[in-house]
Amino acid sequence: MTRNTRPVSWIKAALKEFETFPEEARSICLAALTIAAEGGKSDIAKLMLGLGSGVYAVQLADEVWVVHAFQKKSKQGRKTPQREIDLIKDRLKKLKETLR
Repeated sequence: MTRNTRPVSWIKAALKEFETFPEEARSICLAALTIAAEGGKSDIAKLMLGLGSGVYAVQLADEVWVVHAFQKKSKQGRKTPQREIDLIKDRLKKLKETLR
């Protein structure tokens, strides 16, 4: 049985941000992206509704797109800063317009 693996594409700014992550964090995130590309859901994946810290990927058409990556600095609570949420929404909107 063969799996239909979707390509993983990156918004350039998200890749640049991701490259600043520690090696161990990058490995964990890449494993989760591989699972997503194969149609699964990693244990560390969270719905975009909560917008916790990490890497944000969405499926558009037949691709998985990474739109944002950041390391949460605050130790207080799990709420994602509004500027990060706004950036994700803005990048997603622009990506959808570009892919039309």
